[in-house]
Amino acid sequence: MEKDNKLIIILWDFSKVAENALLHGIKIAKMVHNDLRLLHIVNKGINQTEKDKIKQKLDKVSKQIQSKHSINISSVILEGTIFSTISKYATDEDANMVILGTHGLKGMQKFTGSWALKVIVGSEVPFIVVRDKPHDQKKFRNIIFPIDFRSENKEKVSMAIYMGKYFDSKVHILKDPVTDKALARKINTNLNFAIKYLIQNNIEYDIHTLEKKGNFAKETLKFAEQNNADLILIMTTKNINIGDYMLGASEQYIIANSSKIPVMCLNPRSHLTQHGFIGV
Repeated sequence: MEKDNKLIIILWDFSKVAENALLHGIKIAKMVHNDLRLLHIVNKGINQTEKDKIKQKLDKVSKQIQSKHSINISSVILEGTIFSTISKYATDEDANMVILGTHGLKGMQKFTGSWALKVIVGSEVPFIVVRDKPHDQKKFRNIIFPIDFRSENKEKVSMAIYMGKYFDSKVHILKDPVTDKALARKINTNLNFAIKYLIQNNIEYDIHTLEKKGNFAKETLKFAEQNNADLILIMTTKNINIGDYMLGASEQYIIANSSKIPVMCLNPRSHLTQHGFIGV
């Protein structure tokens, strides 16, 4: 495929999880022919001398990565907070995606699940959240696409097509086994919409109705683990509130999955038409 002149942003803080995010970024950038950019956030009013030292460290990492992996990579330091600066910058730069490393939900690190979600919510740019380094440099063969009654599910189709085309992926559509007839009709509407565009774009897919009713997120992860998923594609909760952060939205549970499967997160009404496949 031709280069689409897009940018993949890696949130960088010199940590191990940031290194894992970078390795995923390298893998994806080579597949989709994008450039990489390390983004480091500092507090407002930071001493310029300290800021210059950080920039030197960032440039050193960039040069090492470019030399080792033969990939275009740059770096930038921005003053602000991770909860607003990242999304705004990614949108302003018309980035293809942002890759974010997280610790998951272990002990005192439990906050990091909601932390990641707070960074993601509101972004017009898709995020991929990772917990571990890539298992290999191969393509994302199996993409998990959970589908429920929410109309926002349709917005995931463009990204499923985008990833499917570049990575020769198979999309595994998972249906929520609801018994309510009205909800079932909405799910089937979303399902038919997805199938229509996957077929039109020659994307391989299959459909699974999860057997166990109740916790759709938990059953989605179980299926993903059993089928060696490379990526889970989800929508964030529309109009998410403080209660979701404190009590744990289903996205938070999926992001922190114990199998450390990468999760691509899209926000309702995200700018997905940029890839030019469908108008949602």
